Order: sequence, then structure tokens, then C-alpha cells
Amino acid sequence: MLSSEEKIRYQRQMMIPQWGEEGQLKLKKSTVFIAGAGGLGSPLLYYLAVAGIGKIQICDFDAVELSNLNRQILHTTARIGRNKAESAQETLTPMNENIRVEIIKDKITKKNASKIIKDADLIIDCLDNFDTRHILNRISVETGKAMIHAGVEGFRGQITFLNPPQTPCLACFIPLKIKKEKFPIVGATPGVLGALQAMEAIKYLTGIGETLKNRLLLFDGITMEFSTIKLAQNPTCSICGKFQ
Repeated sequence: MLSSEEKIRYQRQMMIPQWGEEGQLKLKKSTVFIAGAGGLGSPLLYYLAVAGIGKIQICDFDAVELSNLNRQILHTTARIGRNKAESAQETLTPMNENIRVEIIKDKITKKNASKIIKDADLIIDCLDNFDTRHILNRISVETGKAMIHAGVEGFRGQITFLNPPQTPCLACFIPLKIKKEKFPIVGATPGVLGALQAMEAIKYLTGIGETLKNRLLLFDGITMEFSTIKLAQNPTCSICGKFQ
């Protein structure tokens, strides 16, 4: 049940039609796995924490660097050199004492991914490289766990909701091998896309509204335009093809 304090804390969102205490309890009972506590993870984690997600699992093996601070707003100058998951936990825990923030300081690999994600109801991709994204994607396909993918560069970003076989998987439209390179980024871009990831997560967990299933939403901050591309499963996809 919701405590009297929780009813006050969440009263404005519980006023939304179809939300109420039932929707809030769904959030309270949910476990969300977030891969990456950087540019996308920062706004996403703020909004998941204040929305009342019961258990937030943050996985990041990297350390805070000075060059991160134009966009990774969970962290501060004083925390340079600290593990990002630890820093995120330190920021989020005082914001809402009703949630649990668990941290995983391991690098996601093919060997450990299944184990560290097994308890999650939802996977959220806040990464900056496609090698690890495709590891998450494989777990999503094999376990049936939904995954919210987003990516950013410069003033632009993309986001979609993946839940094969109802949708394509990441490998259906993004190659398995992409060269990792340092890319330009303005902090407000992951701010926009991270907030959209939070909205997709909340809708999915409460069952309110429509997610971005079978759609890729593109954001162009230069022209300040959103556009949508329809996505379809690739019947020859090496990852999800056998599940179609």
C-alpha cells in the first residue's frame, strides 16, 4: 500500500486519468535496469526517482571525468574520479526515501548481462556505444523484457520502444558492428531524450497511453522538429529472426 506521505508526494501525477493509486502501486512494485549513468541516464534517473519507481538498478563501471559535466547532471566537480553509479546513487537517494537505488559497478558483457539484468521488469539503454547496446538487445530478445533505446549526437537524437516479437529488435535496424568514436554533444540533447525515455518507461509500467512500438522518433534540435519513422522486423535478423 501507499503510505500517507507517498499519497501526498505523488498526488499530482495520481490525478492523471487511469493513474490513481493503482498506477502508483505498479510503479512502486517495478524494477528498472538502467545501463549508463551519463548524459541520457542523468535526466532519466531523476524522473524515475521522483516518479516513485520502487527499485532502480544503475549499472555503470566508468568514472566521472571533467569532460562529462556539460551534460551528465547527476555528477559534480567534487566527484571527478568517482564511479558514476555510486555518484548517481548519492544524488538520487536523498530525493526520495521511498525508493531503492541499487548500483552495479561491473562492465556489461555477454557473460554477465543475463545475471545482472534478471530481476528487471524493464531495460533502459542509456549507453554511448553500440557493442554493449547489442548485448542488452540480445537479453531483451531472449528474455522477453522490453527495452527503451535512445541515442544522441550533437543537437540530434532518436528513441524507440523495443519488445520483440511485438516489435523489431535493435539489430533489425542498427548494424551489429559500428566503430566507436568520440562524438560531439550539447547537454540539452540528452536532456530531451532522457526525459522522453522516462516518459516511455512510466507509460509502459503503468499501462497508460501508447509507447513508441514499431516507431523511431527522431529529434532535431537545430530545426526544433520531431519526426517519426516506422520500423518493421527484419525476417532475416540474426538476433530476433528465430523468434518471429
